[in-house]
Amino acid sequence: MAHLWQHPYVNVFKHFNLSTWKKSTKEGEVSTAMDKTLKGTVFRITGSIPAGNYIQLPKTGSQSLGLTGRYMYLMFRPIPAKYFVVHVDVATQDNLVVRVSFSNLFKEFKSTSTCLQFPFICHASKGSISSLAAVGAKAQIGPTPLSARWTVLSLDFQYILSTYLNRKYHFIKSIRLCANMIVKNIYTSDMVYDPGISFSESKKRGMIPGNAAPMPREMAFPLLKGSDWHEVYDIIRFPADSEMQPFDSIQFSDRSKTGSIVEPARQLSKTVDVSKCVSDRVTMINKVTAPREKKVRKTVRTELPEIGTVDTWSVTQDNRGDVHLFAKTDDDVVVHRDDKYTGREITRDKVKPPAIITGKKTTYTQLEPDPILKLKKIVGFGGGTFKEVLWAQEGTTVVYPCYAVVVAMKVDTGTQRFFIGHTDKISAVAITGNSSLLASGQTGSMSLVRVWRFHNAECLSMCKTHAHSLHSLSFSSDGNVLCGVGKDGQGKNMVVIWDCSKVLKHREMSVLAKAHTDVDIARMKIAPFDNTRMVSCGKENIRLWRVKEGSLRSAPVNLTEHHNMDLTDICFEACVQPDRESANKLLYACSKSGHILKIDYKKVTVQHVRRLLPVSKKTDHKDIKVDTKGTGICINSMYVSEAFCVTGSDDGFLRLWPLDFAHVYLEAEHEGPVTAVNLSADGLKILAGTITGNIGILDVSTRGYSTIMRSHTSSIYSVAIDPYRKHIATVSQDKTIRVWDAETLQQLYDFSSAKECPCTISYHPLKQVFACGFENGIIRIFNVSTTTMLAEHKQHNSMITGLVYNPKGDYLYSCDSLGTLVLYDITTDTYSVNRVLTNTVARGERYSPNALTVCPDGSRVAFIGPSDFTVTVVEGKSLDEVLRIDVTNMYPTDTRTSIDTAVQVSYSTTKLHHLLVTTANNKLLKFDARNGRLLTEMDHIHRSGCTSISVYDTGKYLATAGDKVIKIWDYEMKLDINFQVFIGHCEKINRILFTPDGIGFISVGEAIYIWDFLAFHKPPPSEGRDVVLDKEQEELIKEMERLNNSMGKSFTEVPRRSPPRPTIRFDSPGRIDDLSSIYKSSVGDIDDIQSVTSEKEEVILGPELEEVNQQMSSDEDRQIAVIRSGNQVYTNQQTSLHSPRHVTADSGNHIIITSTTVPKPNIQPKPSTNKQSKPTVYKHYKHRPTSHGIAQRRYTAPPNQAGLRLSSVIGYNGNGRNNMIWQQDTGLFAYTCGSILIIEDLNTSEQRHLQGHTEEISTIALQNDYQVIASASGGYEGVSPSQICIWDIKDGICKKTLSHHEYDIVCMTYSRDDRFLVSVGDYRECNVVLWSTNDYSVLATTTTDYPIHDIQWDPSTVNEFSTVGENATVLFWLLDETVSEVALNVHVADVPGELVSVGGKAVSFTALEFGNDSTLYIGTSHGKITAWDTRQNSCFMLWDGDDAEIDLLLCNGNKLLTGSCNNNVKLWSLDNINDIKQSNRPPALQHGLTLEDEMTLNGIITCAVFDPNMEMGIVGTGAGTLWYINWSERTSLRLVSGHMNKINGMSICNNGLLATGGDDGSVRVLTIKDREQALQFQVLDQKCTCLSFAPPSQQSNQSIPNIAAGFSDGTVRMFDVNKVEMVLKMQPHGVSVTAISFSSDGRMIISGSQDGILCVSSITTGLTEEDTSVNAPLLWLASSNDRRVSVWSADWSRDFCELVDWLTFPAPAFTPDGSIIDKNNKGDSKSFPPTLACFSKEESDIILYVGYGMQKNVQFYSLSQRKVVRTAALTHWATSLDVSPDSSLIAIGINERLLKLLDYFEGSFQDFTGHSDSVSHVNFHLMCSLILAAGYSDILMWEVAL
Repeated sequence: MAHLWQHPYVNVFKHFNLSTWKKSTKEGEVSTAMDKTLKGTVFRITGSIPAGNYIQLPKTGSQSLGLTGRYMYLMFRPIPAKYFVVHVDVATQDNLVVRVSFSNLFKEFKSTSTCLQFPFICHASKGSISSLAAVGAKAQIGPTPLSARWTVLSLDFQYILSTYLNRKYHFIKSIRLCANMIVKNIYTSDMVYDPGISFSESKKRGMIPGNAAPMPREMAFPLLKGSDWHEVYDIIRFPADSEMQPFDSIQFSDRSKTGSIVEPARQLSKTVDVSKCVSDRVTMINKVTAPREKKVRKTVRTELPEIGTVDTWSVTQDNRGDVHLFAKTDDDVVVHRDDKYTGREITRDKVKPPAIITGKKTTYTQLEPDPILKLKKIVGFGGGTFKEVLWAQEGTTVVYPCYAVVVAMKVDTGTQRFFIGHTDKISAVAITGNSSLLASGQTGSMSLVRVWRFHNAECLSMCKTHAHSLHSLSFSSDGNVLCGVGKDGQGKNMVVIWDCSKVLKHREMSVLAKAHTDVDIARMKIAPFDNTRMVSCGKENIRLWRVKEGSLRSAPVNLTEHHNMDLTDICFEACVQPDRESANKLLYACSKSGHILKIDYKKVTVQHVRRLLPVSKKTDHKDIKVDTKGTGICINSMYVSEAFCVTGSDDGFLRLWPLDFAHVYLEAEHEGPVTAVNLSADGLKILAGTITGNIGILDVSTRGYSTIMRSHTSSIYSVAIDPYRKHIATVSQDKTIRVWDAETLQQLYDFSSAKECPCTISYHPLKQVFACGFENGIIRIFNVSTTTMLAEHKQHNSMITGLVYNPKGDYLYSCDSLGTLVLYDITTDTYSVNRVLTNTVARGERYSPNALTVCPDGSRVAFIGPSDFTVTVVEGKSLDEVLRIDVTNMYPTDTRTSIDTAVQVSYSTTKLHHLLVTTANNKLLKFDARNGRLLTEMDHIHRSGCTSISVYDTGKYLATAGDKVIKIWDYEMKLDINFQVFIGHCEKINRILFTPDGIGFISVGEAIYIWDFLAFHKPPPSEGRDVVLDKEQEELIKEMERLNNSMGKSFTEVPRRSPPRPTIRFDSPGRIDDLSSIYKSSVGDIDDIQSVTSEKEEVILGPELEEVNQQMSSDEDRQIAVIRSGNQVYTNQQTSLHSPRHVTADSGNHIIITSTTVPKPNIQPKPSTNKQSKPTVYKHYKHRPTSHGIAQRRYTAPPNQAGLRLSSVIGYNGNGRNNMIWQQDTGLFAYTCGSILIIEDLNTSEQRHLQGHTEEISTIALQNDYQVIASASGGYEGVSPSQICIWDIKDGICKKTLSHHEYDIVCMTYSRDDRFLVSVGDYRECNVVLWSTNDYSVLATTTTDYPIHDIQWDPSTVNEFSTVGENATVLFWLLDETVSEVALNVHVADVPGELVSVGGKAVSFTALEFGNDSTLYIGTSHGKITAWDTRQNSCFMLWDGDDAEIDLLLCNGNKLLTGSCNNNVKLWSLDNINDIKQSNRPPALQHGLTLEDEMTLNGIITCAVFDPNMEMGIVGTGAGTLWYINWSERTSLRLVSGHMNKINGMSICNNGLLATGGDDGSVRVLTIKDREQALQFQVLDQKCTCLSFAPPSQQSNQSIPNIAAGFSDGTVRMFDVNKVEMVLKMQPHGVSVTAISFSSDGRMIISGSQDGILCVSSITTGLTEEDTSVNAPLLWLASSNDRRVSVWSADWSRDFCELVDWLTFPAPAFTPDGSIIDKNNKGDSKSFPPTLACFSKEESDIILYVGYGMQKNVQFYSLSQRKVVRTAALTHWATSLDVSPDSSLIAIGINERLLKLLDYFEGSFQDFTGHSDSVSHVNFHLMCSLILAAGYSDILMWEVAL
């Protein structure tokens, strides 16, 4: 709303009440005075130093004016003989603040990415001595002349930012007026005011947009009656309409003669150069149509044009895009153009002038897409500092500086986010404790501090308080205070404290306090317990600081005898809390001498000093002396946690110490000194940075070290790409050659030389070989794969400036700084020299590394030479000169005395035949590479010279580097805005190039910058719009066209008798190939095959191809031949050219030729090769791998005799897609878990289980009458088929089982009238099947080219549905019921180019949903949501829905729900969607939709159902949870919860609780009665491998027993469920714990590990009592996987435990699959069934044993008889075992997904199905007749019926 109150203008001084100085500030000599000329009060600013005498608006730099007016009017008068300066900080649309400064101190225009400096040329009043003595503009540069007058300065900021920085103006942030000047006022407005125009004249001109308005009274200067305004005052506009030089300066333009309306004289027509930008055209138009000296007035038209006041002029644009000016409207105008070959003027045609004058152009063309580059990754670290590497709060993101960019990198994926805005090297970085804010500061003279919002890299605020050399930043623990250390203007250290509490909400920072000191400060940090206290260290000092009453004061720490130390880092004790007393607060500091000081904060004294000395290394060499004196280790950085101290030192070691520094826990050696260390929040990962540019992570738990970043340590000279192996090679000033993987950017090879510096490099176009040139003139050839040198040449005696291979790979060219050019024959092994030419190339090192360029076909080589003024082209094979171009003769009309020289030279693509040359005067010249003729010229491509140039392979784009920026140009330069500018580099960019695949862009300078080139579009499939024909085919087509014309009617004009059918295609990529399955039977009239489909009609799939071919073969009068691109013809050789033929082309690459008098054809379609790879999108269902299928032999009892009945199921299958149903009206709630479909009553929690599948259910569909549910599952390795079960909801029975798909079914849906069901197969078959719900027969089936991810029926019709899938495919399907059999017709929608690929990666459409008013919403794999008009099948809108894949769309009314892979559920308002649809604009990124609400859940969103008002609903996640969400109440409740990973442990207690542990590291406690999750303990990065409840005897009836759990890292943790906390953690094992149990009295925990070790640990002390799991009174046993069982007798109260029996059971010498057992291979034991044993509840001396043996059985071993007394046969090997505590039943789980119930005495058994994976755990409930069985992640509760 800011533009409303600021219209029409804002009086700035009045608005901010300048006289009170409450909202503004003044410094130095600022006073008020009465001016006689203006007859009012003015402000006088004087002083010898402008920077010390000024008026600033607003008062502080953290505040903002917020003035949105486009024009700023400054009423001022410069003080004579003085200098003045004005600074205006302007904000852009992308939150960048640009300082626009002008002064008569400035001699020339200067520009950076954040600063523009314009020289101000003061104007002397007319007739004064200064004006008469001034010759040109340069004579007036300098102090203000004595006759300076009051001036109105008008600045157009929109023009300034657009022209000079290619950015969009937003608002004015601050204004500073510096001495010496007198100021009246400042105004801002969106209107152009002219003080020389009266209100009467304005009315005559017409108050229309674009015309100048008279100056308002409040802004006007006083003027005596009859006086001319321009004779008394001056007005200066920037930009000016004049052509006065210098152009980039603010100066007076004489406009005193433009105050009245004049009648123009007739002039010749004007021709405008179309290569100029729109601003040049408008300037020229305004100049021609400007009012002249007053003459006899003619009648003025009532409707005036926007471009001027004259009605005899007009502007028009012809069909070529040329702009013309017409001087009179009643005559024809001749258009003049220059011939592009001769350069002479030719007359083309006459153009009729327009009837009305065209208004001002409101739109302009620009380079698309915008932006065209997106920074993907930076390979580099450091630059300004190597001491800053930080962890983000979550512990998975690393933050570090890389020259002028701050990088946040995900450790696990390597993806990077960037904080771009600094213009110099970043010297300090700080992050808040909750990672909400990030602060960064740059070094150099512009020591700017920026504060960013961390999660989206948005710059919230910035301030420049330090003069230079900022080197330290520190945030307080809560992020409200920021501390910075730098230098002031006098070179002293300056400490500044900022208040950042308002940054997030108001983007404001204010200075709390600052202090200047001579004390050296190397590091400064804010105390974690008090935001007003800080501590610093430096050379010979440690100081404590405090902010009190706006001042910053410090006190030194008494270092006693250690006062001479050079301290490098300081930190607080990690466990310091705000509520602790000061006496307990400690500091640690480290020094270069290896000392670590422990400091008492309250006493301000040193408490303890330790010195870390290196340990002497043992050696066998006697001549090596060991330093016994103990030189200290230089410690550069340290970090203190609650238990450890991490140090990084100059010896390259990262060390982990205890706080007493008694010994080293861990250490890691690096290539160079370690300069930065940091510890993650969990204390398990140590981050280290080195001065060699490496960043690494040491994992404390695993002792593993990984390097996440390697980089050059100095400027990178050049880069080369191996296109086939996707390798990048770089050479750097650090004397290394490095080869990187282009995909991961990991360093692969490193070639280094201590004495030689490489300077240029080139990759062989075919081999894994590169050539490298050095500064000493040597050229070496390296083989990358073998890391060997193939050849070496020393023909050069100076620095190599150019080195390039021939594109064909047969020649190599090199040149040096002394002008020598050498040709090598690389077909020989030694790279023999063919020719050497001296004094050929221009001398100098400035041309490196791009001195040579080779044309794409390799025939010619171009370079600058032999002088700087010429470009020479030579033959590639012989180096014979063929062409020489003199660049000094390019400007015959240029009157400048300076001679231009060539700087860079480069060839364009082959089809363009252009040679590009950049010059020292910043020109870009395009020459015809064949004859050297100048084609075009472009001025001012860069400000300070072009350093590199590259052309895109297609010839559409051009890239240049210079001024530390990258520009991407439209190659033809025909747009209004021809380029885009990209910042990020802070040093010279030495080389840029497009990647060979066209997807990326690389720039190197201080680091390697990898960009995504967003203009890349994946090339269309071979079936495109352009048909490539050879000459014979073209002649054949022409002959047929002639015959068609002779008949008087085209074939396309024959009336069609039936709907259009497709032409026959053979293996058509990019379209649906398999047409044979579209119709089940019958074929229409053969004439339908010949029907022609126009380009605007839908492509419809027709009858079976085989039946068509058969019917055609039976007709001897017809033949069809197909001509495809690639010059491949399928036809019969008996074609007669004399018979009439008809030719037609469909929308693909095919041309159909039909004949009527030719015998039978012999045409066979190519076999389909539709083999798809697995889609990477999450939306596409992928079956979880299983090792065993369901048992084929199973023994199930009748329902009335079954011993078990399925009672309930715990869990939800988060791996399914759309596998949940909820209907608000009927209360129907259904979901899947494994292979079971569950219908649950939400009121009573009762479940009904529909069992019919044997594999995991992938998706379900509900009929619209809510009576039938269809569920689908895949097959298992050909054993069990894929099936669809049709369920009757009321009766709970399966009415029908359908089987047609071969693999998994990803989605299915019912039609709106429930007459049809459509199912879609997965990526392995890509088929769509249409079923009839009448008898569930297959009506039609077809195969698509790409996998389908989602399907929906159109709610407005009953016979149309849509699908989306891989490679951005959108298919609109139609059920054609007009023929005898139902057919499927399909239309392939045209997808906008920006949706096909992003960053070079193909985009998939993952979800779709129909809305109201024929709108279809489609979600994409890169987070965008598109809106389509189904009436036109076209996309009209897209917007950013999330940062990750959109997997769910749900539309009800005017609200849209989206779910993504980022675990987000978002609710959007669609109120203005119809307005956007009706605007008929091309699809573009929109921001008009309103995000009403959003929630983040615990997993990827897989399904959702909401009520019609979109207020409440149920959402399913990939974490296995179903959530109830209420938007109005902002609540989310768990309805169903379960594991998504494998369950490794399960235990039951008497309180009715179930404890489970899984691969995700969670320990969950659930209530068995209502199946709800009560609580969850989570251990990160570990697996819970086993668990057990404590025995109930040791617990009270009210309390819940503790849980002991073992984990994969060898630790044992005990959890108190009552207190919901972990009460004990110990690590008795070094490997994964495999079994755990409490002793019978609960005092001990017995655990076993993977290496066979048993440990007995006390729960009170945590100590391991004995290194020696199922309990019995006085006895306990343990079983191992080698079929051994040990039985122990124990009395824990007496610390007694001894071995009673040791059992070993026999087994065959082969594994279960028949292979021979390798005794030396321990891994073979993992393939055996587990060894299980337990004590019998029926017989006290019996042990039950199952395991791998001679037979599949249960063995009953007697401890008293010491033998197996009996066995019970089994059908499968057992995987789990339990014995009922109160009945003679045994429960056994097997791999083949069966639960067996075995009678203890008789051995009879029954099998029960229901699990979709191996039954890994079975447990009897202690208090009731229940069996709980776990299969992977689902838990089934069985009720014992016996």
